[in-house]
Amino acid sequence: MYVVVNAAQSVDGKLATRSREQLRISGPEDFDRVDRVRAAADAVLVGVGTVLADDPHLTLDEEDRRVERLRAGRSGDPARVVVDSTGRTPTDARILDDAATTYLLVSEATDRERREALADAGAEVIVAGEERVDIGAGVEKLADRGVDRLMVEGGGEVIFSCFEAGVVDELHVYVGSMVVGGRDAPTLADGSGFIEAFPDLTLTDVERLDDGVVLSYDVEDDDGS
Repeated sequence: MYVVVNAAQSVDGKLATRSREQLRISGPEDFDRVDRVRAAADAVLVGVGTVLADDPHLTLDEEDRRVERLRAGRSGDPARVVVDSTGRTPTDARILDDAATTYLLVSEATDRERREALADAGAEVIVAGEERVDIGAGVEKLADRGVDRLMVEGGGEVIFSCFEAGVVDELHVYVGSMVVGGRDAPTLADGSGFIEAFPDLTLTDVERLDDGVVLSYDVEDDDGS
């Protein structure tokens, strides 16, 4: 599977405020770029924190792109994936409607009754991991379901977990012209952090959009590929 991480951050590396409120960091040009990246993906992945904070729909904005996918024999919108270790996704979340397939990656810590409730609400529940979702195992199970290209949209905990699992192939970061501050504000990659072995990134492109820039990177595996 090919995994693309996409995020927007402030100059000081924040995805949102310390109160976890969503920020409008980029503008129309970058929104269109993100829609193009989504349209190229088989599935779009977020963490449950994003679902709880923003209740996103994660469908395409441009109808022309949806039509192009249908003409190519694909679903109109990419599938949606939520990393949700303990099954906290609300059963009335917009991501559980019938606009596209929704996979919920949960751990064995999510009890069977809760899994059944989420399945009844419209999710395909996938167990990957014991106490927390094992991203590597989850990616493999998504691949078994036909997901060849996965777009990861955050938040910071999920993005870190993807890097930690070594599954990321590309990283695109929009850096907007704003400073947010706050030691508790979420960053691009939260989690426990790296100490010695860091992801190996190669800058491949810099593009100015709106009042910011998109930095694009290739990410090498541990074996250098």
